[in-house]
Amino acid sequence: MNILNFDCTIYIKFFISLFILINPIGMIPIFSSMTNNFSFKEKNRINLIANFSAFIILFISLCFGHNILKIFGISMSSVKISGGLLILTVAFSMMNNQNTTVYSKKKYIQKKNIKMQNIGVIPLAMPLIAGPGAISATIIWSTQNPSIINIILCSIVIFIFFLFCYIIFRISPFFMYFLGKNGMEIITKVMGLLLMSLGIELITSGIEIIFIKNFSCI
Repeated sequence: MNILNFDCTIYIKFFISLFILINPIGMIPIFSSMTNNFSFKEKNRINLIANFSAFIILFISLCFGHNILKIFGISMSSVKISGGLLILTVAFSMMNNQNTTVYSKKKYIQKKNIKMQNIGVIPLAMPLIAGPGAISATIIWSTQNPSIINIILCSIVIFIFFLFCYIIFRISPFFMYFLGKNGMEIITKVMGLLLMSLGIELITSGIEIIFIKNFSCI
């Protein structure tokens, strides 16, 4: 791959897919509620820990996800279909305003009085920010673009994305005031619709790969 001649739309699409899957704007109410009892300095520290931890999780998925699939003998089509189904469940919950996972995690934090460092890693970094959907999508992306240059550039995209998330969480009070509850619900539903489309696209792509392999063997 020529470094001076590459298709930048690949990495723009990767960034957009991360944005749709993780939905950092939709995460603002969750982040605000979980850090409500902390000082401004502590909120910034939790923000940094959460996004850095999420970056490490997706970076590992990007670099070693393809090898993990090889070890367990999992095909690309299976990952696409399972990842698509997983993304669809997340999309349905977003469309129906179901936040049972967030609620249970929030109750767990209140009951156990977890330290802010732990809040940044669990549940904020995982599974709320770098959740199964984002991890599976990153693994799929690494298998579709396995070259070293692509891995490096995708790593940079992931870093830029979580820097973007850090800034969004940093100015979360402004978003909460400007958009309000109704505005956040509208954004969440739109993101859910886009996420549903992405999940269906992955499923159809995985099924298409299976059919091509089966018909080529005939």
